[in-house]
Amino acid sequence: GKWHMGVNCKSRHDHCHHPLNHGFDYFYGMPFTLLNECQGTDDPELAKSLQDTYWFYTQMIILAVLTLLIGKLTNLFSVKWKIIICLAICGLLYFISWFSSYGFTKYWNCILMRNHDITEQPMDLEKTTSNMLKEAVSFIERNKHRPFLLFVSLLHVHTPLVTTEKFLGRSRHGLYGDNIEEMDWMVGMLLDVIDKEGLKNTTFIYFASDHGGSLEAHRGNAQLGGWNGIYKGGKGMGGWEGGIRVPGIVRWPGVLPAGTVINELTSLMDIFPTVVHLAGGAVPQDRVIDGRTLLPLLRGTVQHSGHEFMFHYCGVYLHAVRWHQKDSGTIWKAHYATPVFQPEASGACFGRGICPCFGDGVTHHDPPLLFDLSQDPSESNPLSADTEPLSDTVTRRIGKAVEEHRKTLTPVPQQLSPHNNIWKPWLQPCCGTFPFCWCDEENNKA
Repeated sequence: GKWHMGVNCKSRHDHCHHPLNHGFDYFYGMPFTLLNECQGTDDPELAKSLQDTYWFYTQMIILAVLTLLIGKLTNLFSVKWKIIICLAICGLLYFISWFSSYGFTKYWNCILMRNHDITEQPMDLEKTTSNMLKEAVSFIERNKHRPFLLFVSLLHVHTPLVTTEKFLGRSRHGLYGDNIEEMDWMVGMLLDVIDKEGLKNTTFIYFASDHGGSLEAHRGNAQLGGWNGIYKGGKGMGGWEGGIRVPGIVRWPGVLPAGTVINELTSLMDIFPTVVHLAGGAVPQDRVIDGRTLLPLLRGTVQHSGHEFMFHYCGVYLHAVRWHQKDSGTIWKAHYATPVFQPEASGACFGRGICPCFGDGVTHHDPPLLFDLSQDPSESNPLSADTEPLSDTVTRRIGKAVEEHRKTLTPVPQQLSPHNNIWKPWLQPCCGTFPFCWCDEENNKA
C-alpha cells in the first residue's frame, strides 16, 4: 500500500527510507503519497500547497544572488564566487520544483514499487486496487504456515478517491461513499482469505484510520474528504478532535470477545508495542516509547488505558494535551495553539487548502483553551475559572506534564523542513533515463 515515507537520502539508489531498510521483508506499493495529480484531475493537490512556497523562495534567492553579484562586480563588498554559485544553484532547484509542479508531478511522484524495483511510473490507478489486493492475498497464502505481519495501507478514502467502475454510483453519499464501500469490500476479501486458510483464530487484526476527514477536500459542492460528525476540525489541524479521533476495530476470534466497546484512550502509536508483545519480544529500553500494548486492555485484564496524558502535535509544534484523570474519569483537553480558520466560522482552512502549524496561521492561547471532553466532546464551550472551579488546577497539572514530556525529547533533524521538502533531481526514483521516467512492468509481466 501507501508507504508515504519517501525513498532516498543522498543518492537515487540508497533507498534509506525504503520499507526494506526499516524492518520489512517485502514491499509492494507507493513510496510516496496519493495525490490528485496521480489521476490527472484539474484540481492539483501538490501544486496547490507548494507552488506559492517554491515561488517565494525562488524570488528571495534570485534577489539575494543579484544583490551579491552587483556588490561583487562593483566592489561594494567582498564575497566569494563559491557562495554566489551555491545560492544560484539553490534558486535554480526551487525554480525547477515550482515549474515541475505544473506537470511532472504525476511522473515523479505517482510511482509503484515491488521491493526495490519500480514497476509502474506513473502508476495506473485503474488497476492499482486489484493489484494491491492480489499482492496482499498472495502474501497471506505464501506465509500461512508461519507467523507473519501484514501491513495494508489502502489508497482508498483519500483524494482523488480512486474507485473502480464496479462501485461507482453505489452509495447515497456520492464518490466518497462509493470509495468507502469499495474499501469495505477489499477488507472483507482479506478477512475471507484469513478465514479460508484456517487462520481466523490465530490472527490479530487491527483496522484504523490515520486521521479524521479532510474538510478542505471538495470539488464544487461535493465533499471529498469525509465527515467528522460532532467533532470539531479535521485532518492536519493539530489538536481538534475531528482530526485525531478515528475508528479502532479489532478482531481476534476465540481470544477477544466480540461486540465489546472500550471507551478508553488509545493511539496508533500503540500498534508497535502491541505487535512486539504478540511476537514475544520486548520494546527498546534505551528510549521513551510513547505507545502502550493494547492486549491487557483488549483482554479485560486491566480496565484503563496506559495513557494518562496524550500530546497532540502539528508537525514539531505541540498544539494540545489530553489528560484522562483516572480518579474521576474526566477527560480534559488543553489547546495551546489552534489553526485560524478561513473563512473565520467555516471550521476549516479553505483559504489555504491546509491548516498551517505555526506563524500567522495559528492562534496561541495563554492560558490554554480548556475543555471537558467527557461533557463537551464537540469542544464547543471552553472552560474558565468562572465556569469550572478546577480549571486552574487542571491547567497547572497539564502544564507540569508538558514539562516532564519535553525532558524526554531528543532533538532530531526536521524531516519536513523547507530544505528536505525541496525537490532534488539526484534523489528522484526513476525507471528510465532521468528526466524521462516511464515504465510499465506490471502490464509487461501480465
